[in-house]
Amino acid sequence: MLTRDAPLLLNPMPTWHKYSWMGEFLRQIPHYRANTVETVRLAIAAREHLFSIAEREGIDFDLERRGILHIYKTRKEFDAASKVNEMLREGGLDRNPVTSGELHAIEPALHGDFFGGFFTPSDSTGDIHKFTRGLAQACVRHGVEFHYDVEITAIEQPTEGRFSLSVNLAGEPQQFAFERIVVCAGVKSREFAAMLGDHVNVYPLRGIRSPYVSTMKSASSAPWVSLLDDSAKIVTSRLGVDRFRVAGTAEINGFNRNIRADRIAPLVDWTRRYFPAVSTSKVIPWAGLRPMLPSMLPKVGRGKRCGVFYNTGHGHLGWTLSAATAQVIAGALQ
Repeated sequence: MLTRDAPLLLNPMPTWHKYSWMGEFLRQIPHYRANTVETVRLAIAAREHLFSIAEREGIDFDLERRGILHIYKTRKEFDAASKVNEMLREGGLDRNPVTSGELHAIEPALHGDFFGGFFTPSDSTGDIHKFTRGLAQACVRHGVEFHYDVEITAIEQPTEGRFSLSVNLAGEPQQFAFERIVVCAGVKSREFAAMLGDHVNVYPLRGIRSPYVSTMKSASSAPWVSLLDDSAKIVTSRLGVDRFRVAGTAEINGFNRNIRADRIAPLVDWTRRYFPAVSTSKVIPWAGLRPMLPSMLPKVGRGKRCGVFYNTGHGHLGWTLSAATAQVIAGALQ
């Protein structure tokens, strides 16, 4: 709270939502191991579903199957990560320790001295914007009807088995009727769940990223392998030939999308330190609200009322887990 550029920042201003979420989060600590293992299992299942969808529907999203490298500056950090690695391997993840020399061999563009790291060769990166646009187009081909920029003002169930949605569509109030509802609404899921009689305590944990649209001196200036610096809480990915995405920092600060310079600066400084040849002259900052549940696991399944389902609360692992939870909810709807 006293360091403005801290990787995790908490605004102490009290709200019931914030402190009720933190209370539930603390009660989940004894389940940390089980929740971590379950997250890994979901992620591995999701990966195969996602690749299958992309291939079947012809979605090009700058996919790079080069793995992810977790890097550690000190032996103390590496030893702590080794304990986490046991849980990840228990979940089925192929994640192996590497020495400092092996680390630089895996990603030659990386500068700096490190004690070692962990490498997951099966991991991959891609452009989520391209993927989701391609997925939406595929859904339309299969008969899905989308309504964008719609505000849902009320959800009611005046008759058994039918739900009535009051919406503002292009400035005009309208009513829609459905037999079943899937709440998959990110940080708004808590609000919709309350309309349906359910407690789904999703909190908006804000994350910051800066994609660099770079004029790089050569293709080797920025890494192709995804990197995760645990101590700085920064993760990178290459998006095509000329874009390098650096994401990090989190804030417990409610529905706040403001981007402050002191929250972007650590991402820029980190890039300049470890990849000095990457141009940071054009930085495009972006902030998003991660829909986080206290367990760090998504809520997937039925609500209290017949016909209500949830697929929400994926937090910072939305794309990582979404293809698996979509399969689960599709099975529940059949």
